[in-house]
Amino acid sequence: MIKNIWMYLRIQWKLILLITALSLIAMGVIGFCIHYAIALVILNKQISPTVGMLYPRESETREVRSLDGLWNFAKSDPTNPTQGIRDKWFMDDLSRVQDTIPMPVPASYNDITTQNDLRDHVGTVWYDRKFFVPRSWADKQRVWLRFGSVHYEAFVFINGEIAVRHEMGHLPFEAEITNLVKYGEENRITVMCDNALIQTTVPQGKITEVSRDDGVAIVQTYTFDFFNYAGIHRSVHLYTTPLTYIEEMEITTDLAKDNNVGFVYYKVKANGTAANEAISNLYVRVQLRNKEGIIVANETSNADLKGVLEVQKVMPWWPYLMHPEPGYLYQLEVFLHGNNNELLDVYRQKVGIRTLSWNNTSFMINGRPVYFRGFGRHEDSDIRGKGLDLALMTRDFNLLKWIGANAYRTSHYPYSEESMQFADENGIMIIDECPSVDTENFKQELLDKHKSSMEQLIHRDRNHPSVVMWSIANEPRTNQLNAGSYFQYVANYTRELDPTRPVTAAIAVSSNDDKAAKFLDVISFNRYNGWYSNPGRLDMITKRVIDEATNWYKKHNKPVIMSEYGADTVEGLHLLPAYVWSEEYQTELFSRHFKAFDTLRKQPWFIGEFVWNFADFKTAQTVTRVGGNKKGVFTRNRQPKAVAHLLRQRYFALGREVDQCNFPEDLFTYIADLGSARNAKHDDSDL
Repeated sequence: MIKNIWMYLRIQWKLILLITALSLIAMGVIGFCIHYAIALVILNKQISPTVGMLYPRESETREVRSLDGLWNFAKSDPTNPTQGIRDKWFMDDLSRVQDTIPMPVPASYNDITTQNDLRDHVGTVWYDRKFFVPRSWADKQRVWLRFGSVHYEAFVFINGEIAVRHEMGHLPFEAEITNLVKYGEENRITVMCDNALIQTTVPQGKITEVSRDDGVAIVQTYTFDFFNYAGIHRSVHLYTTPLTYIEEMEITTDLAKDNNVGFVYYKVKANGTAANEAISNLYVRVQLRNKEGIIVANETSNADLKGVLEVQKVMPWWPYLMHPEPGYLYQLEVFLHGNNNELLDVYRQKVGIRTLSWNNTSFMINGRPVYFRGFGRHEDSDIRGKGLDLALMTRDFNLLKWIGANAYRTSHYPYSEESMQFADENGIMIIDECPSVDTENFKQELLDKHKSSMEQLIHRDRNHPSVVMWSIANEPRTNQLNAGSYFQYVANYTRELDPTRPVTAAIAVSSNDDKAAKFLDVISFNRYNGWYSNPGRLDMITKRVIDEATNWYKKHNKPVIMSEYGADTVEGLHLLPAYVWSEEYQTELFSRHFKAFDTLRKQPWFIGEFVWNFADFKTAQTVTRVGGNKKGVFTRNRQPKAVAHLLRQRYFALGREVDQCNFPEDLFTYIADLGSARNAKHDDSDL
């Protein structure tokens, strides 16, 4: 059962005060100090690994059905969030125990209605719907239920029985429900979702009781600057596997002979019919097809279910604008066989063949240095919040390519699996970030959950060629006590899980105060010169950016990226001379940063620039946010501000210089035919 969170916090605090008092009485001040010091120790504990979680795909042996659509929905009383558990709402149709409304899945629930008490709701909400399972699924196969994401914590019931519990938004979870469903009959799925964030959740938050006109309000606060959308955010699937099935696939790749020969290393894990052990004498037959569907490599494994495919005249995976055919993907087909060569299961996965390498001055893909030019982003849009929206996702990738970006960071949480697949296809590099944002109060329980979030993220995204770096946090309070050992544990654990990609974090404290950067492979820093620092002063930007980036490099001797810079801008506000919040000011501020970046690019260790933000997004209500954060280059409905055209010209100019790409025909607007002025005198003052 879910605890009443705010009551739990109050009880815990009283216990802490009691223990503190007893410690002081029994041991005196010295004894208390020893007790306090012990409490600050954090240990590097083992994390339970994720299993399974392959993206649902149909094949000769698998069927997939979507449960997306309109579900029934009810919210709990904020002062009594566990009522539904106590009263067993999951045992019957939700509409029989509560007044319900229709709620689309996937979507955040906050902005669907016109009610502010739902938009700002703190605590639990409930979903349910009916579905049929065909009789044919009862015959020699398993049935699985998979959620792409529920924020923040989910309890899932099938026909009144608990099927799975999961804590951590933005990441998938699944459960086998073979023995919970009724075949050839109607079934009911019930989901309880809890959006409460406290100091030991990832991300962190606080819950307080605040008096209001008619009683007490339960208020959720958090320091991160985006709205805490909640609900069933991504698709829900039913799918089947054979009794003995492919449970996991891990893919790594390499290139040789001047990128003319490729290697695909695969590890397959199977699970089976008895005591979760696969039957003996298993092997996999593996083949690789190019875009034309032609088999270019194949082999049969031993019983260890792993091996390597060699591809002659390989087409490497290249980022956008680094090659005429970016994002080239092969299709890996895996056939699991058992005794007497019986075909047991089939699974297919797209594969990009590329290499990553890095040192103290550069980051390289396929042996070529990369200069990152991109964005921090958010999964955010009007009405649907953080809900998966394929139309919006497609628009976003069109805009990324229109503006000439080659990368983005999944700030500040893992993005949908569908967007990762889209990045693979389009050659967009991803700095993949876990949900840790504004992390502070570094304690053991938080560390365990933080590491778990990284484990789940890497398990989900390790096979994506677009993922080129792991980000373990955004703007953590790395000047605090325990920050050094805390992030040493997280960084080392990330490398242990995946040594093939570098580790970074977006740091906002100064290089003199930071305790975490020395444990990273790439230094990323966020700074808002001309906005939060010295607002309105365009003459206090360029030198400060150069100096800070240089200080980071001198202190740690590692590649440096500026991962955030920008200014809030109201669409359509024009002021001359440039003034804060105007489109002119945003344009000028970007230009001053461009000057700094061009100076820094003369040093090989400065490897990238990321604008904050791709598009405007919603935040919590504050007097400094007019309808949300307005730092977007695009508006919330994905239309360009004036600065988008300037940034487009810069990104393509960089692409031309660094990657020898071609300019789009519409990059520069026609101004005038100067041919009639050929005989006129000109001097240097004309330039």
